[in-house]
Amino acid sequence: GNDPATISGVSNVNTTPANPPVGGQPSLTGNVMFYKQPQPLSAEAHAGLGVKQIEQPFAFLRESHAVPVTVSEFGRAASFFPLIFVGDDRTPVAVMGIRQGQNLFVDDKGFVADDHYVPAFVRRYPFVFAADEGSDRLILCVDRSAPMVTNQPEVPFFENGQPSKFTNDAIEFCKEFERQRQATAEFGKILGDLDLFEQKTVSFQPRDAQGNEMGAQQKIADYWAVSEEKLNALPAEKFIELRDNGALGAIYAHLISLMNWQNVIQRAVRIQSAAQVQPAAAPVN
Repeated sequence: GNDPATISGVSNVNTTPANPPVGGQPSLTGNVMFYKQPQPLSAEAHAGLGVKQIEQPFAFLRESHAVPVTVSEFGRAASFFPLIFVGDDRTPVAVMGIRQGQNLFVDDKGFVADDHYVPAFVRRYPFVFAADEGSDRLILCVDRSAPMVTNQPEVPFFENGQPSKFTNDAIEFCKEFERQRQATAEFGKILGDLDLFEQKTVSFQPRDAQGNEMGAQQKIADYWAVSEEKLNALPAEKFIELRDNGALGAIYAHLISLMNWQNVIQRAVRIQSAAQVQPAAAPVN
């Protein structure tokens, strides 16, 4: 249809993509961003494994310039990033960069810079839930290729064949994430049913060191946003419904968050300028 180009192709992030193959052991199909080798966590297969502290905990985030957020996070995330809707499912994402494959908020040490908010989608890594299609259970999976997952762990996944406190906490975190994900899908449906979305485009004007305009404006993204005009034109009882079901606060957080486009663009320009003034490496004789 006339769906705007998604900013990142993360519109298909789905945490429930499993088909149990022959033998009944569920496996993951479909892609979930960040996860390269997700495996259902089990005491048999992963007895000696666990996690250790690594030097660059958020290095895996470096190549993602947009990260899904849940509706319960809008208030916190809106202070830092533009929150936009992408794809057919109108998935809400926090924009953390203006170019595919470049996150502007992960510093050289592999941390999220300057105490910016880290979305729950990122914090749950290396764990993720997958659906077992044979039942309505959710299965906890772990990305076996995650750099913090190791067979010489500081914190084990299992102790005496039972999930450790760490693993039980991860299960609770993922359960809560799943609840919030469903609430977010519901929120998107409410906005869609009320026809509140409009298509928007964001561009920026490249400038030289003196501040003069250089060349044509560059388009960064097409995306969906809530239309203030459509919101203000809602019948009073629909507006009150949004207030009562908690959607209104999230809508205003989203609208305010769009003021952060400027911050993200300025950050991109600053990082690019810093890269250009780096002295060239000395030739090796």
